[in-house]
Amino acid sequence: MKKFIAKRLAQMLVVFVAVSMFAFSIIYFSPGDPLYLYTSPAVSSYKMSDEQLDAMRESLGLNGNVAERYVSWAGKMLQGDWGLSVSNHQPVKKQIMDKLPNTIGLMGAALVLSILLSIPLGLLAGYYKNKWIDNIVSGISYLGISLPAFWFGIMMIILFSLNLGWLPSSGMHAIGNTSTGDMIKHAILPTLVLSVNNTAVFVRYIRANTIEQMEEDYVMTAVSKGVPQFQVMKGHVLKNCLLPIITMVGMNFGTLITGSFVVESVFGWPGLGTLCMSAINSRDYTMIMGITMLACVVLLIGNFLADILYGFADPRIKQGKEKSNG
Repeated sequence: MKKFIAKRLAQMLVVFVAVSMFAFSIIYFSPGDPLYLYTSPAVSSYKMSDEQLDAMRESLGLNGNVAERYVSWAGKMLQGDWGLSVSNHQPVKKQIMDKLPNTIGLMGAALVLSILLSIPLGLLAGYYKNKWIDNIVSGISYLGISLPAFWFGIMMIILFSLNLGWLPSSGMHAIGNTSTGDMIKHAILPTLVLSVNNTAVFVRYIRANTIEQMEEDYVMTAVSKGVPQFQVMKGHVLKNCLLPIITMVGMNFGTLITGSFVVESVFGWPGLGTLCMSAINSRDYTMIMGITMLACVVLLIGNFLADILYGFADPRIKQGKEKSNG
């Protein structure tokens, strides 16, 4: 297991370096001057002095050749100096960390909801293979996979906010109301929309595993002995169907991150997605680079934890990895 962890950490390091190069290329290959906002009177009334422009170029790593620029920028990132926002002159790291809990909370709620919904639906669809229950669940799951998050979010706003008036359409709190209940009320729609795609994917995966497990000898033996169907599903099928969910969570972590950015933009949720879209619109390269690197770190950690948990949950996998790495 130690060799497997060391191998995965080495792979994560390679991916991290590759993503850092990509993030740096955002500013290096971007058209025009990254400091255009502060050099063009047509864009902003704020005019930076030559000394301020030189300091800003130094913080962005715009001086020297490509290698020097990258090393300088990467070194500052690793030291916690993510630079200043081009649009508001505030530290990038502080702004990102202020918004991060909101995004993590939304992603966590959506992930929990996806797991809670997909397990019973997937088991039902697999147990009643090719029957009307399976057809309905499968049809809904295909629809969930196909629906664009931004379109579905707009439809939810129109239905539940504009027409029915049951739920708020945007934001995290009503003006003057910072209670937890109000925050939960605002989070219902974005959580629901964000969970749809992962729920549909999980349902399809659990259904396929349920069908496979129902055809195993130990399950057929239990059924032939007269063991109640509920006990067969709970004691045999469910346990073996849940193990692959750990892997699926890791595989779909990237989709969850990108989906949260889209959903936050639709619902005005004050998280990293809204911050990133604002940075893109204002060509705030330092902010875009910081969010890109943070998203990479979160994705790598999520996949790493999924691999480790899967190894501990299924000793056969752990032993197989040790043998393959030995």
